[in-house]
Amino acid sequence: MSLSIWSILVVILLLGVLVTIHELGHYWVATLLGIKAYEVSIFVGPKLIKWKHKDVDFSIRCIPFGAYVRFTDIDENGNAVVSDDPALLVNQKRWRRLIVALAGPLMNVLLGVLIFILLYSLTPFNSLDIGPTREGSQLAGQEYTVGDKILAVNGNPVFTYLDFYYEFDTATRPDETVTLTLKSRETGDKYDVTLTPEIGHRPMMGITTYQDPESNKYNGWEIVSVDENQNGGSPVLKSGDFLTFVNGKSVADEDFFDFLGTFNDGDVLKLSFVRNGKEMEADCKVTTLLYTNDRGVYCFAWKVNDFKGFLTACSYAIKMPVTIANVSIKSIGDVFEGKEEVYNMVSGPVGVTTAVSEVVDDVDDSVSDKIYYVVLLGGVITIGLAFTNLLPIPGLDGIQILLIAVEMIMGRPLSRKAEGVLNAVGFVMLLCLVVFAFASDIIRIFAGR
Repeated sequence: MSLSIWSILVVILLLGVLVTIHELGHYWVATLLGIKAYEVSIFVGPKLIKWKHKDVDFSIRCIPFGAYVRFTDIDENGNAVVSDDPALLVNQKRWRRLIVALAGPLMNVLLGVLIFILLYSLTPFNSLDIGPTREGSQLAGQEYTVGDKILAVNGNPVFTYLDFYYEFDTATRPDETVTLTLKSRETGDKYDVTLTPEIGHRPMMGITTYQDPESNKYNGWEIVSVDENQNGGSPVLKSGDFLTFVNGKSVADEDFFDFLGTFNDGDVLKLSFVRNGKEMEADCKVTTLLYTNDRGVYCFAWKVNDFKGFLTACSYAIKMPVTIANVSIKSIGDVFEGKEEVYNMVSGPVGVTTAVSEVVDDVDDSVSDKIYYVVLLGGVITIGLAFTNLLPIPGLDGIQILLIAVEMIMGRPLSRKAEGVLNAVGFVMLLCLVVFAFASDIIRIFAGR
């Protein structure tokens, strides 16, 4: 896919702001502990604005792609000046250095929580409170009470709708039985509901659609997901497309489903659809696919109207870091178990830019929707940056945290030789991670074509 200059600029600015907040976290905590800082640079490159405050050199630079805090003095040759000044970070007690090292990642987590509190306070957000279901679904006829809270899926705890979606849709196949653990809103008692699918096969187009009579955009169906076996294993539709006609028959016609039922396995349909504002056509072979009835589990979307609603929004926002860590760890496990492609485990700058581009360049989204989704991505990315920075790799906070932890256990610093070996190994890991991230991004782009 092509990336617009706007999506690239948005990513650069977004990452620049998130890294700046990270570095300011180090600076603010160091200042609270009375630790001396020499320079705080917001962004990188040539200086645009500079000023001095409490003997600290501040500057705003022209390239919004990073930031840094300097806790050591440097000589004319650019080398760090060794000093026994007790106010310097290097001369602080281990626990104080550990707190400063942790401050950056913790600031990213805090920023992510604040972003989600803002979003959930201003817009409806998905809860884990179960809503009414549809007739014929797996949930229909089960003994449950609307409004009860989902606690676990197949025994795996869920904290927000994000890890519920992972456990319910990603980690389980449509033909698998699912057990939901619910908590009664009235009594607080826990109970299980088992969803058993009705399995069959029938000729299908292999799409899941969102049909909203009120929006009725393009007078068609919005594609939510596409079966990988569509069109005999070569899908022609993508998530986000709007299907409008099949063999010239409008999907909005009342008898469309009767019309669709006249086709058999192997028949070729001419699909008319809209992709990013552009009308397109493609042939699609009807394929016999696994069919299961809908599980019928829908959760309420809550909107903050009072203080109690605000507290609920805050509780879900606070759980987002736990959710993101939970889903990330389980996704890595899926790779090792062969359930997920290895290139889907890591995303680099190209992957982040592609994700932003899908929002910024989508003509079907309003400006307010684009702002919402970019801010939402920012919340997820800043929490992801926090976890990434905890990796024990040179240039990241994790290596300093590891070295300080080793010092605290041993009661003395590592030898220069041991520290050098650790840094060398970490540097190789960093190079491998960078190469792997870029390669993963490129593979995903080609795999999505």
